[in-house]
Amino acid sequence: MTPAELGYRMPAEWDPHSGTLLSWPQNPDTWPGERLQRVENVYLQIIAELHRCEPIHLLVTNEELREHVRKRFSENGLPEDAVVFHVVPCNDVWARDFGPILVRNESLKGTPSEFAITNWGHNAWGGKYPPYHSDNAVPAYLSGYARIKRFDPDMILEGGSIETNGNGIMLVTESVLLNENRNPHLSKAEIEQYLKDYLGQEKIIWLKDGLAGDDTDGHIDDLSRFLDERTIMTMITDDPDDVNYEALQHNLEILKKATDAQGRPFEIVTLPMPTTRIEGTTVDGSEYVPASYANFYIANGLVLVPVYDPRYDQQALDLIQRYFKDRRVVGIDCRDLVWGQGSIHCITQQLYGI
Repeated sequence: MTPAELGYRMPAEWDPHSGTLLSWPQNPDTWPGERLQRVENVYLQIIAELHRCEPIHLLVTNEELREHVRKRFSENGLPEDAVVFHVVPCNDVWARDFGPILVRNESLKGTPSEFAITNWGHNAWGGKYPPYHSDNAVPAYLSGYARIKRFDPDMILEGGSIETNGNGIMLVTESVLLNENRNPHLSKAEIEQYLKDYLGQEKIIWLKDGLAGDDTDGHIDDLSRFLDERTIMTMITDDPDDVNYEALQHNLEILKKATDAQGRPFEIVTLPMPTTRIEGTTVDGSEYVPASYANFYIANGLVLVPVYDPRYDQQALDLIQRYFKDRRVVGIDCRDLVWGQGSIHCITQQLYGI
């Protein structure tokens, strides 16, 4: 039987977590030279806010890196027990994409089998950044660590490429899930069936393309996010000359026509894109980065929002606060982090039962 047939479904991100998964930055190919320390500083800010709300499981590649992190904690007034260290080989920081995607079975609530890991394949966004075998092994490691049930779908899927309202509706993009560099042997209908069988989804809403400079090929978590079961926030730009204008307008039109499994339309709210063009280029030669307010992370009692652009930062914070009145909304300057082509949501993965 499939996980869905057994009663499992992927929760919404705002459901209570047992913790958050992070991987400490250590790859000089992602952030060369002094950029790596600047990104460590962003991590320290994130951990300072997050550890007060829920446990943090921090992956460090070796004992030497763990001692380095302990030193950085001490220098910045963070207690060592702010995180649970896991000395596990990792290739990079993108826990959203290589980490476990957990599902819940309401009929088993309160039992050891209430939660299960779905362990999808990870190929570094179409084989762009080898090696990735260590990252790909993390879900199996956590399954053993927590003694939690595991399902192993035979499909490449990154956590940043899916967004659910927790009630069976999922947002994805064609530019990622239908990309030949992921699952060329699977049709669109077959990919949908995997999402229904393993994540308990009832309906998949397909957007088209992602942001310029997004080396994931267009993850949904830089485009559109659920603020509640009925509300979708989506990024736009009013500048027809903006490199992202056409793609974002197209996605907006799709969302305006989208309905849930009962045929009801969603409430669509929009936010302007911050500046995405940078001086020079990133390590892969792009002059754009996927800077987006949609890359926020919902934790227990907290929403961490990446900020980049004084013109729109407060508007983004105010909108998200309006929908998460019971949580603190905290802006984190992510201009250094996004230079590596990901932001807060990309480096975090919510955990349940771990």
